[in-house]
Amino acid sequence: MSGPKTGGSLTNEQLAAYEQEGYLVIPDLLNAEDMLAPREAMEQKVSIIADELYSNGLISDKLENRPFEYRLAELFKGLSDQEFLKFGRGWRDRFPGYFHLMSNPKLLDVVESLIGGEIFASPVYNVRPKVPGVAAGAVPWHQDKSYWPDANANPVITVWLSFVDATLANGCLYIKPRTHRKKLLDWHQESYSGTGYTALHEHQLGKAAPVALPVKAGTAILFNDRLLHMSTPNESDTVRWSVDLRYQPTDQDPMRQHGTGFLARSGKYPERVAGLSDWLDERMEKA
Repeated sequence: MSGPKTGGSLTNEQLAAYEQEGYLVIPDLLNAEDMLAPREAMEQKVSIIADELYSNGLISDKLENRPFEYRLAELFKGLSDQEFLKFGRGWRDRFPGYFHLMSNPKLLDVVESLIGGEIFASPVYNVRPKVPGVAAGAVPWHQDKSYWPDANANPVITVWLSFVDATLANGCLYIKPRTHRKKLLDWHQESYSGTGYTALHEHQLGKAAPVALPVKAGTAILFNDRLLHMSTPNESDTVRWSVDLRYQPTDQDPMRQHGTGFLARSGKYPERVAGLSDWLDERMEKA
């Protein structure tokens, strides 16, 4: 392969593959050190949930010594989908570990290859624990753009990150290659899981065969907000932990109706790049 393209870490071959297929898999983008702080944030959230379940008399053991991959699954074993959904289908807590993940230079270098060096981290990020036996774990075919149809940000880049090995059994991502140039399709809200996920009908999906993307922990999958994708239920006994982050150029709609994102990188205005305290206080730029 040739050397990295100036203005980012992706090679010309990777950029060509992304442009043609609409997605790119980058194995081993994150190492154990990169994943440590966000994983600690996930564990903090699980402990908060365990405390609440215990206080409400729904569990008799907080399972504090169980491994990361098992604890949340075992806490909800025997409980209803509704009990799980009280905590949300995806999490956007402002824990420092998530800021450290979103501002990780490895991620920003990849994104810079796609949209340039003026990068805004979208408020629409999700920490997703796919728990066995919970209907919310199955995400129907959709385009991310359906969640912000009124925004003029086009495209928004998704960086999907796996924090455990994502497998066919625990509900890995599926995509439809070369669907990234589609317009926003008419969508509806699914009703079977109680989540209100946006969804598409079978006849809207086209003839492209779906591609399963089982990946190792630390892998990143890149795609834009038009690419058709979904994931299947978790049929294992562990949690499939993933995070989906989104980035866009700074000259596009910051989507304040969805929360407060932040200036993650800027060559023009480096003094404005947000720090942890700015993000925690919901400021888009450095105070």
